[in-house]
Amino acid sequence: MNILLLETIAPEAHDLLEASATLLMAETPGSGPKLARANDIHAIVTRGKGDVSAELIDLCFNLRVIARCGVGLDNVDVKHATKRGVQVINAPGSNADTVAEHTLNLMLSLQRQTFAAATAVKAGNWAFRTSFSGDEIRGKTLGIMGFGNIGQRVKNLALAFGMQVLHMAHPQVPAKLDGKDARQLPDLLAECDIISVHLPLRATTRQLLNAEALAHLRPGASIINTARAEIIDETALLSGLQSGAIGGYASDVLGLDGEARAALLALPNVLVTPHAASLTANTYREICLISVRNTMAVLNGQAIDRHYLFNGAALG
Repeated sequence: MNILLLETIAPEAHDLLEASATLLMAETPGSGPKLARANDIHAIVTRGKGDVSAELIDLCFNLRVIARCGVGLDNVDVKHATKRGVQVINAPGSNADTVAEHTLNLMLSLQRQTFAAATAVKAGNWAFRTSFSGDEIRGKTLGIMGFGNIGQRVKNLALAFGMQVLHMAHPQVPAKLDGKDARQLPDLLAECDIISVHLPLRATTRQLLNAEALAHLRPGASIINTARAEIIDETALLSGLQSGAIGGYASDVLGLDGEARAALLALPNVLVTPHAASLTANTYREICLISVRNTMAVLNGQAIDRHYLFNGAALG
């Protein structure tokens, strides 16, 4: 069996692939087609940057499985793979605790101005403590957009901190089944002090928080985003932060570039981490091993852990 690896993965998972099949390593995440033209590919393994396009899939005549060592499938043409009868595997739910923890970390850091305080102390400014500029999350109302594995864990953590928690109503769930804490998006934005985004990126969620939606925000409310940058109209976000209409923004993702990116990052009420919410050593290793083991199970005609099966079963 020939396995095309588009990106580096955890060493133990890499060794497992190498011991089980012929491993072909792409020079760059987008150079898969070059190897596919010269080799008979049976499986493709990638993380978040490897481009598993329709072109690449069609070049692999005997392709049986595509594995994404992660949760989102933005970089995989799932529709085309399914049409071709290729199994797509990812690891939904495997990073839920890690991302939920990071969400609370960003929320607390933004509210308490932890980064600014630590930076001031490193510069010798102990007087920063007299500014009383931080705030607690206890007693605040949190609105969760996306109430899946991660969103529900964030709720549990937030409740432990003494927050009130609401969530965005699911468009396909009747209101009476979605619970008393469900709200339509405009109402959620208006009622909450902090909004936390945990939605997948789809056509229906792209730019969901646009200028019109952001206008419903409670004045001075903050936004936490550990999902995808494209869910928010970052130009409108920047404008709201600069005017003071939006109280703060903490994110693990960023789509702006150039002068707009520099302007956003320069704001004192903005905190951005480098898309590292799920990248603890333990979670990274687990995600890679889960994906690789299921890849080998498909190739060997064995049963896989269906909790991590994308097309053909539940997402965990």
